[in-house]
Amino acid sequence: MFSTGKMLGDCIPHNDRATSILTAVIIVGMTISYLPQHYRIIHAKSSEGFSPWFLLLGSTSSASGMLNIIVMQWSIIKCCRELSFGNCIESTAGIFQLGLQWYLFTVILVLYMIYYPPHLKYVAVNADVDEARNEYPLKTSVKSDEWRLSIVLSWVTLVHLLFITFVTFLLLSTSPSPDPMYGARQLSLWATFLGLSSALLAALQYAPQIIHTYRAKLVGALSIKMMLIQTPGAVFMVLSIALRPGTNWTTWLPYAVAGALQGTLLIMCIFWHRRQHRLGLDDFGRSLSGIPEDDSPVSITRGPDEDLLVSEAVHIAVESDMREDHDVTESTTSEATPLLGGKSEERASWFKLPWSR
Repeated sequence: MFSTGKMLGDCIPHNDRATSILTAVIIVGMTISYLPQHYRIIHAKSSEGFSPWFLLLGSTSSASGMLNIIVMQWSIIKCCRELSFGNCIESTAGIFQLGLQWYLFTVILVLYMIYYPPHLKYVAVNADVDEARNEYPLKTSVKSDEWRLSIVLSWVTLVHLLFITFVTFLLLSTSPSPDPMYGARQLSLWATFLGLSSALLAALQYAPQIIHTYRAKLVGALSIKMMLIQTPGAVFMVLSIALRPGTNWTTWLPYAVAGALQGTLLIMCIFWHRRQHRLGLDDFGRSLSGIPEDDSPVSITRGPDEDLLVSEAVHIAVESDMREDHDVTESTTSEATPLLGGKSEERASWFKLPWSR
């Protein structure tokens, strides 16, 4: 929180206690808000419910926003050479804030890849496993479309981060120190590009996740607690960035757009969560009846390869019952059993000849 003159030696510290307190509260709140999401994925050992496009767009958007504020406040960063440690930390808290935002969101992408459901990684084909011709899905070595897409998008995220970081610091090292209000033309254009691309990616970020959650009609590994904290916190996030020197609308716009769309996703997740609870299901679609799977004649959630659908389980159960009834009928029938039994035998007695009685 200081003003800068035309020369680096003109850096003058200017304390802004209100903005500093707001930034500190946001940093603490941001960290707390992401912990439920990280814990939820690790505890469930599943990242089911996330759209890989959502994670790609979120990671690239936050990375662009982080580098945007670095460019916008580069002269402030260079002033740290003439400021005390405390003043330097206070002046660059906005950069740390957006850097932490990028890091915490990118951790979700990493956890998504680590805890991707194993039964969804590879294509399953139906195969006969017994004489009764019961078909169970068997795993193959062929990657599923979504798992292959997740791998590709993870590499795209990494390449994007390396590319914009290289370009940013290349321009910063070859361009003169930009004026805090206008900046050098190259850096100004690059900062605007980063800000607009971050806003665009943030606007597109929640679209695939909203569509994915709507189609699945499940909350999955999404954390409602995280969104309950972050959605109203987006207002304070935008305010704290806008109050910092050297920033403009390209810096805070992505977080305003993301906050509005996250509120839409939050409302949808709350609706699906209540719906699943009424149906006796948890957030992953599993039964909450409390009946152990071992006591159930047919598992409704997993088959031999942990990928048996409910409809397939019901179909197998019906076929099993029909087969048992058929087996019982066959077991009570032998070669000595007359073709006509019961009332048929009584009817046959009317046709006996008199001398046969």
